[in-house]
Amino acid sequence: MRYQKLGNTGLFVSELCLGTMTFGGQQGMWGKIGQLQQSQAEQLVGGALDAGINFIDTANVYSEGRSEEITGQALKNLKVPRENVVVATKVFGETGTAGVNSRGSSRYHIMNSVKESLRRMQLDHIDLYQLHGFDPATPIEEMLYALDTLVQHGHVRYIGVSNWSAWKITKALGISAHRGLARFASLQAYYTIAGRDLERELVPMLQSEQVGLMVWSPLAGGLLSGKYDRDGHSASGGRRLEFDFPPVNKERAFDCVDVMREIADSKGVTVAQIALAWLLHQPVVSSVIIGAKRQEQLDDNIAATGIRLSDAELQQLDAVSALPPEYPGWMLERQGEYRRQQLKPS
Repeated sequence: MRYQKLGNTGLFVSELCLGTMTFGGQQGMWGKIGQLQQSQAEQLVGGALDAGINFIDTANVYSEGRSEEITGQALKNLKVPRENVVVATKVFGETGTAGVNSRGSSRYHIMNSVKESLRRMQLDHIDLYQLHGFDPATPIEEMLYALDTLVQHGHVRYIGVSNWSAWKITKALGISAHRGLARFASLQAYYTIAGRDLERELVPMLQSEQVGLMVWSPLAGGLLSGKYDRDGHSASGGRRLEFDFPPVNKERAFDCVDVMREIADSKGVTVAQIALAWLLHQPVVSSVIIGAKRQEQLDDNIAATGIRLSDAELQQLDAVSALPPEYPGWMLERQGEYRRQQLKPS
């Protein structure tokens, strides 16, 4: 297991992060995603820690708070030294009794939510506190001042965002720099070999501003696991059959699966491991969030850290998954070419 800096911080996180969305679901959407209760979840947490994973990600809305409760209790039962694990959670979605202020990124909701998350996880601080989405009703300044207060008071160590556009993150970073507020250390975003959209704007911004990238749904909700056919059927079942998310261009996805299957067969590994290994080879990625319902799924995902893809294999995967040209990207590429030549070492 490799450890990498989270953005422009001194915090090192494992290249894989254990996601806990499968913890605590009982009915509805959360029941379809995962129904692991305390003892089952505890086994996964223990297995992840034993493999060298030091990073756990949850959210206050997962299973309506049960995921945070189970995660915190697991760390307590396993007697994990607090300094050995980086705990991340999120705020934004609707919580509580669904009042008008029980959602979003207002100071009101952030301050209430952090107390509840700390209580549910039985922790005295959260290592990475993330805005789970963008709130168009709340000024960015209000969000940042609230998060900075949490950092100053020691309730939160670092702050991040999830599912924000590049220009909004850049605006927030500028406000933080101008006003001396805590800055976003990370972005949590969807990224797969079959869904490379964030490479258009977000990746260049993350690299320029030294913001870390945490990848969610690295197997596109299981679509890249190799167990589905082109008609969307799976002999062994799967979440995609009932919860078709995130949206994916299925034809492009299965073209990628075909190439990954060839590489996987040549290495004696699974398609899912190749999909994860491709992400782990991307320089912008700080950590890839993996979720599991069973220990064998977790073990399969962890094994991806030992796979090294050759330059030829990476080129093969890039060719089948490359984004179609889009303006202004193709014009920037064309206009920058004559200067780019001067940057090449002689």
